[in-house]
Amino acid sequence: MRARRRVSAVRFLNSSPLVWGFLHGPQRGIFDVHFSLPSECAEELRTGESDIGLVPAIELASQRDLMVLPGCSVACRGAVRSILFFSRKPIEEVESIAADTGSRTSVVLAQIWLARKFGLRPSVRPYPPKLDEMLELADAALIIGDAALHLDPGLPEWRGRPLFVHDLGAEWVEMTGLPMVFAVWAVKNPAADPDDPAVFQASAAYGFAHIDEIVKGEGVERGYPAEVAHRYLTENISYAFGAAEQSSLEYFLKAAADLGLAPSMTEPRYLETVAADQNS
Repeated sequence: MRARRRVSAVRFLNSSPLVWGFLHGPQRGIFDVHFSLPSECAEELRTGESDIGLVPAIELASQRDLMVLPGCSVACRGAVRSILFFSRKPIEEVESIAADTGSRTSVVLAQIWLARKFGLRPSVRPYPPKLDEMLELADAALIIGDAALHLDPGLPEWRGRPLFVHDLGAEWVEMTGLPMVFAVWAVKNPAADPDDPAVFQASAAYGFAHIDEIVKGEGVERGYPAEVAHRYLTENISYAFGAAEQSSLEYFLKAAADLGLAPSMTEPRYLETVAADQNS
């Protein structure tokens, strides 16, 4: 009997709808699911600790044996609310960033945005998501995920002075006209199964049908007001992975390569394409 394949999911609130079916719905028991930070999900795929993972988009450039499962992603089509860039100087004067490196994609996103829009190449220093301490070390701070959701981007201050705040989801959409794809389901080549896309889409569909349950069970439990969690999951985050998201992913990876932030690659590999080629 074949052992259940291991799935590494992100432990942020935004991934909850994608795995709700695996945890509570008809897809429960199909996979052995565990939770990690986005960067850890990528490393677990690299080392073989996981067979399938919700990985930062940038990881596709360095792990060439990964194939993207189409249909689902963690993306946005405007303000994402959970990728926040705080600076204590006007953006044109930023020379250093303290970055929460829990998501490699968000760090690269910030660098692409700064380089293409402002011609800046600031130094980047990894640091835990503690805003006050980050701004002691650098001109700006990048905070992501649940830590960002706990911050109020409306009226932030540091040492009594207002901060400059940028939502990097909104900045990307304004700069490119495309959605921003932060993470995708990816599978190691030997573990690929042509039925995987349908199974993962079914788990997500179950999650979307139980958003109120997720808000109560995950959002409020993490300390968010119900309305904040509901708005985040239904308005800020997009879970689609269609033609626009695919174009954005390819644009993002090329931009990263052009700036020397990732290895060059032709384009991501998609499981349904590989499966079709194998069956032809």
